[in-house]
Amino acid sequence: MIDFQSIKRREFIKYTATSGLMLLGLEVDSHSDFLQKKELTEIYLLYTNDQHSRIEPFPLNDPKFPNEGGFAKRAKLIEEYRKQFDNILLLDAGDIFQGTPYFNFFEGELEYKLMSMMNYDATTFGNHDFDLGAENILKQSKHASFDFLNCNYDLSDTALANHKKIYRYKTYNKGHLKVGVYGLGIELNGLVSDKYIKNIKYKDPITEALKTEDHLKNEEKCDYIICLSHLGYKYDSIKVSDIELAKRLNHTHLIIGGHTHTFLENLVEIENKSKNITYITQVGWAGIWLGSIKITFTSNKKIFLQNNTSHKIF
Repeated sequence: MIDFQSIKRREFIKYTATSGLMLLGLEVDSHSDFLQKKELTEIYLLYTNDQHSRIEPFPLNDPKFPNEGGFAKRAKLIEEYRKQFDNILLLDAGDIFQGTPYFNFFEGELEYKLMSMMNYDATTFGNHDFDLGAENILKQSKHASFDFLNCNYDLSDTALANHKKIYRYKTYNKGHLKVGVYGLGIELNGLVSDKYIKNIKYKDPITEALKTEDHLKNEEKCDYIICLSHLGYKYDSIKVSDIELAKRLNHTHLIIGGHTHTFLENLVEIENKSKNITYITQVGWAGIWLGSIKITFTSNKKIFLQNNTSHKIF
């Protein structure tokens, strides 16, 4: 983990661009010469999960995370990224709501407004986002400029049935590249009050993921595919997790996870069903970290380099 307390903000953004490189198997005669060529395209993925209405940093006397997390410092860091780099995709893996009095009072309005100000591109639904029901998501979503992605909840018999910004997946054009993003949610029974989820039909996340990634790869012709997952990193039980999901996938390059509040300093590599690598990442909770992944593509849209750095928000 990088000690960002000892690195000025602009210095550690520069550090991000050169640290933790992982060569993904592309055969090149000279890496240094190749990197000088202008046909390389970079995409920056910035991401959060399980924000839990942590609007302000934790108090200075917090025993675990004194003065860490919150929205304002993250917004400043994201702004600095946008000033220095093009092709940024800002994503969230669910549980935006619940955890502080801000949610009790504003019921999610403030969270959606602040995320819109930061220009988030998309989120998926976490279980706590339904804590006041689909009706509350509909009520607050007028404050959200970003997309909601989920392919394994059938919301057709809820207040969200005709919502204009809920999709199974969405594609985003970054430079000459096409990025496909889809979302998965956890089984809500036992996690949310029955009265709030009685009309939500849960579908098997692995089945829906396989159908969606196949469509993104073969029909949408995406160059890079991301799953926003609120399934959880791993379990000791048979419960579906990101680890188990990754093993069953074919085309998904990256799973940005949530729910288990897992701090992963490095990308986790899982061999998928196609004998390729699906990476998994998750950045804890409460906005304590901001995830950052830089992906470098060649002119023929092959992944050349991929690196990640998680910024601890002081």
